[in-house]
Amino acid sequence: MEEYVYFEGKKLRKGYTTGTCATAASTAATLLLVAGERKEEIIVRTPSEKQLRIPIARLEEGADYAIAAVKKDGGDDADATHGLLIYAKITRTVDTEIHLDGGVGIGRVTQEGLLVPVGEAAINPVPRRMIIESVRQVIGAEQGVNILIYAPEGEVRARQTMNSNLGILGGISILGTTGIVTPMSEEGWKSAISIELEMKRKQGYTKIVLSPGNYGEDFAVNQLKIAKKTIVSMSNFVGYVLKEVQRLAFEEVLIVGHLGKLIKVSAGIFSTHSKDADARTEILVANLALLGMPIEGLEKVEKCNTTEAAGDIIEELGYQQVYQVIADKIKKRSERILHFRKPQVKIETVLFSSKRGFLAATKPLTEIMEEWQ
Repeated sequence: MEEYVYFEGKKLRKGYTTGTCATAASTAATLLLVAGERKEEIIVRTPSEKQLRIPIARLEEGADYAIAAVKKDGGDDADATHGLLIYAKITRTVDTEIHLDGGVGIGRVTQEGLLVPVGEAAINPVPRRMIIESVRQVIGAEQGVNILIYAPEGEVRARQTMNSNLGILGGISILGTTGIVTPMSEEGWKSAISIELEMKRKQGYTKIVLSPGNYGEDFAVNQLKIAKKTIVSMSNFVGYVLKEVQRLAFEEVLIVGHLGKLIKVSAGIFSTHSKDADARTEILVANLALLGMPIEGLEKVEKCNTTEAAGDIIEELGYQQVYQVIADKIKKRSERILHFRKPQVKIETVLFSSKRGFLAATKPLTEIMEEWQ
């Protein structure tokens, strides 16, 4: 029976995690190997005590192995792994242990700070437990098996995830704490950012660079010469990430981003997706008016669809100082939302545009580059 959740007035179908897929595939392959049973579906009991009927997409049997595959169904939260075939290969062992590993398309952990030790396959603790417990129920206490989880398309799909930022290389992760995907992808995205911040804090970082996305990261690396490992993408969740930074006791933050995204923060808008707020032009007009731009210029800016287009008018009329005003306001607004909690976080800002490059910073750029090397 399908389950749904209502989010922002929409009825959305729930799906199941990569961990649930791997559990179902492992169980089906084990039943085929040890009992000769070819199951078309497997009932998986999730950590939340729900039972899910998971279709088996493929089965294969050899002399000393069995393979099963499950097609990942993310419901209406179609993430990078949606539709991916996740396989489990089961072989017998001479001992009574269950040995679990990842193969092709399953990432390997290369950095400290995650729940999985360095060098191991990126199969998180909850799905790891689900897989082993489910297989143990099939084979009993007196047998052992090797379980290899793999996903032939996993390495390609992983490029659409944050795995490389977490030091997970070579493929996807086998994830899931409840076994069920609830289609509110923003929450999942926030959780992934929190995990990355927690990992860097455990590694001893006390300073972190935040950017809204790839443009900010590229500018920080290529123009400011900042190491990529110190940069975390906060996407549109500026307020959430700043509060996470404070919770984790980072001491310093450098926010690097395109004017068109960060200008919203200068007005106290901390969820910067256009569906939540799009007041870029209004914010520019207000600040330019305070600097004395003539009404004719303000009217031209107001008609611009992008901050890049507005930049042509700003440059023509000589009001480039507006960028410094906006950078200073971003710093002030960001510090203000953290002001009433401890510890205090030092925040600086760098603004750029695609057409003009560097626009403004809250400290001299040479100082920022020296401090963040």
